[in-house]
Amino acid sequence: MRRSLELCVIYFSLLAVCNASPVQAEGEQEDGFVSLFNGTDFTEWKVPAGDNGHWRAVDGVIDYDAASEAKGDRNLWTEKEYGDFILKIDWRIKQTSGLYNVPIVLNDGTYLKDASGKKLTIKMPNADSGIFIRGSSRAQLNIWCWPIGSGEVYGYRNNPTTSSEVRVGVTPRVNADNPVGEWNSFTIIMVKDRLTVILNNKMVLENAQLPEVPGRGAIALQHHGGVNADGSFKPASSLVQFRNVWIKELDSAE
Repeated sequence: MRRSLELCVIYFSLLAVCNASPVQAEGEQEDGFVSLFNGTDFTEWKVPAGDNGHWRAVDGVIDYDAASEAKGDRNLWTEKEYGDFILKIDWRIKQTSGLYNVPIVLNDGTYLKDASGKKLTIKMPNADSGIFIRGSSRAQLNIWCWPIGSGEVYGYRNNPTTSSEVRVGVTPRVNADNPVGEWNSFTIIMVKDRLTVILNNKMVLENAQLPEVPGRGAIALQHHGGVNADGSFKPASSLVQFRNVWIKELDSAE
């Protein structure tokens, strides 16, 4: 009986910690943020047509199993479009899916190559998702297991026409990711064509320029990979969750 009582005390203590979000919510609201996820449904979002329940709101999180049955776009988009904003969002990779040929991204945003100029890769466990900014898949902040870390803007860094200055700017300064299975926190600040990203209280991008990025657009949580015919996951599938999604729109005059 005493043992059962001790377990109950531990359980409810942990539950209290896990549900401490109202205090955080009060702080976010006081700072002018509004919630983009109510924890129970997709009121602020557009679920892909034909998704068939693979994007789910469950236990206070947005859960995705990388198996959307939508025929077209499988990403989860906000109903509203945004210009300048601060977005706060927690995310975690639930698990990796298979081995992926991961290239080594250098600090200048280029790839490590062998003597013949061929890009070097290492097979690693991986998962892959991201956040699209202003309706643009090019302006995507990656969430993955690459050594360079999450928060890079792949569509700009990987584009051969991108200038060296821009490429350096959209390449993470540090890998600030927590291990797979643990929660991470993004603070994403978009002002005009400049992007700043803080991951787990570490600056990974600072005032990086995104040339020709749209002035306004919706925000999306990315689908990547998917399910093979035999039911197995493709390498680097988006087995991810999101929670605590808050946004603060910025007055461009400020």
